[in-house]
Amino acid sequence: MSLQQPYDPDNIFARIIRGELPCAKVYEDDATLAFMDAFPQAKGHTLVIAKDTEATNLLNMPAERLGPLMADTQKVAKAVVAALKPDGFRIMQFNGTQAGQTVFHLHFHIVPFYEGSAMEVHGKGQAEFSELEALAEKIRAEL
Repeated sequence: MSLQQPYDPDNIFARIIRGELPCAKVYEDDATLAFMDAFPQAKGHTLVIAKDTEATNLLNMPAERLGPLMADTQKVAKAVVAALKPDGFRIMQFNGTQAGQTVFHLHFHIVPFYEGSAMEVHGKGQAEFSELEALAEKIRAEL
């Protein structure tokens, strides 16, 4: 899919925002929803998504809405680090199929890294919801 594709209101993240699909919620406010990635690349892989938007990528998100989204991404990243004590972390954001984007709704990945552990391939396997919820609870406790 291209960078100019139209927004699909039935994408998985839009459905999660509307409550049609479950998620292991970490944080929510007017601007964002953060939850555990169901196909984690590492223990604690968390997604932060923009709410109330039809932005498929960073280029078509109104600039005035990026500040709150980035502030919430930082807030959640701090909580992930406090809760899970990784040795490092990445913030990733993909734009377009060729860049690795698979869900065309603006979002950021927070991926913790641990000494001696490699990052898994995304989509390799779905995590158990109970495990994701337990991680989300630890992270929520640090917010």
